[in-house]
Amino acid sequence: MLETSRESVPAAPDAVGAADLPAEEPRGCLFALSQPPLMIFLAVIGCLLLTAAVHDLFVL
Repeated sequence: MLETSRESVPAAPDAVGAADLPAEEPRGCLFALSQPPLMIFLAVIGCLLLTAAVHDLFVL
């Protein structure tokens, strides 16, 4: 039922060479925009601009 051959067992982590690991990709703008503090800051600025625009259009 269960095969326990040596070929199906994964290699140990220390057996993997440094050349086999993929290079880490640089993180760009989309990674920065996915951060919650930045999104909260941008939402607050957006709400202030929206409030100012609504005030200018409907109150003044």
